[in-house]
Amino acid sequence: MNIAKIDLNLLVYLDVLLREGSVTKAANQLSITQPAMSNGLKRLRDLFKDPLLVRTSDGMTPTKRALELQPTIRDVLSKLESSIQPETEFNPETSTRTFRIMASDYAESTLLLELIEELSYKAPNITLDLITPSDVTFHDVEQGKVDMAINRFDELPLSFHQKVIWYDQFACVLNKNNPRCENFNLDNYLSGQHIWVSKTGFGIGVGIDPNEVQKLGWVDAELTKIGKQRQIRVFTRHYHAALQLAKTQNLIATLPSRAAKIFKDDPDIVVLPPPFDIPPIALKMAWSALLQHDAGHIWLRRLIADVSERMNGS
Repeated sequence: MNIAKIDLNLLVYLDVLLREGSVTKAANQLSITQPAMSNGLKRLRDLFKDPLLVRTSDGMTPTKRALELQPTIRDVLSKLESSIQPETEFNPETSTRTFRIMASDYAESTLLLELIEELSYKAPNITLDLITPSDVTFHDVEQGKVDMAINRFDELPLSFHQKVIWYDQFACVLNKNNPRCENFNLDNYLSGQHIWVSKTGFGIGVGIDPNEVQKLGWVDAELTKIGKQRQIRVFTRHYHAALQLAKTQNLIATLPSRAAKIFKDDPDIVVLPPPFDIPPIALKMAWSALLQHDAGHIWLRRLIADVSERMNGS
């Protein structure tokens, strides 16, 4: 294949086609006609000697060859875009930029409280638009519609850049008058009633089935390993709600330690280590390759790293 004879626009077409999974949507994205996009797809099929996208009952489905090409094409275009863009300085003191961040309630209750305080004097005119995990998809982040996702992820697309912000242990939060505080062993823990709190990943959330233990997350997975199961009475996606319920009811909240610290100075709250082992969880930030070289985004990532490092040392 003589690369000098390749129309680089075809690589842009392929990148958008694979992201959109539709000739019509890809044409709209690039502001060209549908026949022009269809012709581009025909030329791409001739170029790669592969159908690339095949119509199935689920719509246009990429072939194995197309899936192999996708990260390479995305990486090439990302580097090309960054190299031809003019170098621009980012001045946080004068910038009026809005950063759209998908954040779990855990991240919002811990890291982002500190970040917002830091922004108030380092970048007073910058706005944060905080979005919940159920508001966005991986596709939104990949396209750069969302600047960053901050959450605990089981897995992320290979095209994403990511960085661990911190690792966190678990803690149990109880009302000081809860009778289980005095001898907080595994039997007492299991005899109590519990609040489940968690929210990870992307997309619209679905209801929880208490009997599907394997889907309940870290705490219940570890209990299952030792042949135990707790009695969950309340399911919530909000850490403040879980903490408030633990404070006012005889319910036990088992949650990451940094979230438990929200109530560390409350005289009505007792924070205790879990009476069984739970592996630490990792809070990560993830972003699109499209934003990797953006000056403002680089500044925000560094600021988040600085804030988290200071919090880790406190």
